[in-house]
Amino acid sequence: MSSKVVTLTTENFETTALAANRTTVVDFWASWCPPCRALAPAIDALATEREDLVVGKLDVDAHPEVAEKYGVTGIPTVLVFRGGELAARSVGLVPIARLRELVEGKAEAIA
Repeated sequence: MSSKVVTLTTENFETTALAANRTTVVDFWASWCPPCRALAPAIDALATEREDLVVGKLDVDAHPEVAEKYGVTGIPTVLVFRGGELAARSVGLVPIARLRELVEGKAEAIA
C-alpha cells in the first residue's frame, strides 16, 4: 500500500474521511479478496496522482460496523465522499479510469 493511502478504522473514519475538507475516496476491502488485491494498485496510483484527495482503505473484516453503516455488502466497494456526504459508489473491480470518473463526478452519482 502506498504511503499516501490512509488506513481507515472505526475510530478514525469520521475525523479522517468525513471531516476532511477535501474529496475522500474510500476502498472497502479484505485481505482474502482477490478482486480487492487487484484493485489496490489503482487505489495507490490514484493517491499518488491526486494529492488533493484523501484516499483511504478500510478493512471490512476488522471494521464491519463502518461497512454496514454505508450498505457495503460486496467488495471491493469504493465510496466517494464530498463534504462528509456520500457522493458516489462503485462495486467490484474497476479500472483507474472509472475511479477518476467517480472523483470528477462524471459517473452516475450513486451506482
